Amino acid sequence: MDNNLIYHKIDKLKILNSEKKPLWGKMTAQHMVEHLIIAVKSGNGSLTIECTTPEERLPILKRFLFSNRPFPKNYINPSIGKDLKPLEFENLNSAIQSLKNETDKFYAYFKNKNDAKLINPTYGELDFKEWLQFHERHFDHHLEQFGL
Repeated sequence: MDNNLIYHKIDKLKILNSEKKPLWGKMTAQHMVEHLIIAVKSGNGSLTIECTTPEERLPILKRFLFSNRPFPKNYINPSIGKDLKPLEFENLNSAIQSLKNETDKFYAYFKNKNDAKLINPTYGELDFKEWLQFHERHFDHHLEQFGL
């Protein structure tokens, strides 16, 4: 697994503009980027979000995470809810820069803590390899959402 894959995916976001409409869902481009920031922060130790998945379902979901099956479209993540969150950043470009900064923190966190595990709100405790897999698939899902 290439450690630079997340950065390549962030680079794809740079062609996005704030007027771009999603192919599904109600997120704006900036909402989507800010959503990715929250996911990366939960994987870099900056944000703790409780896992909402019952423990007995975690092995099934981890198998799904490493499968080729696509993430479901229009999924309502229980830790987020059905309503859009207020935007935190002034504009899309500043949100993309923050996403890159949080990704830097993600790699730095695990560089010194190879065996660390952090909680993902859907998949439970994940190690570095599992977080990379999650981010790769999660980014792809949202890049596809905006036709990228």
